[in-house]
Amino acid sequence: MNDTVRSYRGLEIYPLIYPHKPRGADGSRHYDSGFDAAVKISRRGADDSTTTSRVYRVPGAGPFSGSGEARLASTRYAERLIDGNVAGESIADL
Repeated sequence: MNDTVRSYRGLEIYPLIYPHKPRGADGSRHYDSGFDAAVKISRRGADDSTTTSRVYRVPGAGPFSGSGEARLASTRYAERLIDGNVAGESIADL
């Protein structure tokens, strides 16, 4: 999977997408069960190193049907967090 990094208002957004159902005992993957999403939001320091970061789970009524849908939801959720539009969540500690 490609690492996708997006910058928004001086912070870096890393969508984290993973299958809803873990691998089976035989190592099989269950992509047909959908995908869950989280997002890592990071701040870079003056020397271009990551100074702080935090991972937020993207809420949803159920798994996303595809990885693209989950990635888009992850990015949109991060933007809403950064803008202060998610009740009960904050990026103040970044």
